[in-house]
Amino acid sequence: MATDNTTQKSSNDLAEDRTNLAYERTALANDRTLMAWVRTATSLTSFGFTIYKFFSDVVKMDSGLATHKLVKPVDVGIILISFGILGLFFGLIQYHRDMKRLRGSYTIAPLKSFTPVLASLMLLFSLVLLIVTVLRM
Repeated sequence: MATDNTTQKSSNDLAEDRTNLAYERTALANDRTLMAWVRTATSLTSFGFTIYKFFSDVVKMDSGLATHKLVKPVDVGIILISFGILGLFFGLIQYHRDMKRLRGSYTIAPLKSFTPVLASLMLLFSLVLLIVTVLRM
């Protein structure tokens, strides 16, 4: 019969392990929430640009088509791109606020994530797209 050399963890150690795992789950849930913001903002931005591009080509073919409208389809495209940018900006603010609160309430090594980097790059790309779109009007 072999002896068991493994030591059993105390209830305090087990509780600390569960707390650490809960911290990691919460941080990962915050990352998933930011990725949902990125998906939504990307959809709004790409849909807005598609509307802008499609109707700018249609208006070029028939110049009298959209001149009598209060809100032109091209304006709707720019508004959707702007909403995508605002959504991504607010998503980044929420992410950083929540991570700051999470790190303030629990002091283990902070988790590193590339999600805010991706969101920031998408925000910059969307801003460039908006500027190009507005300058082409």
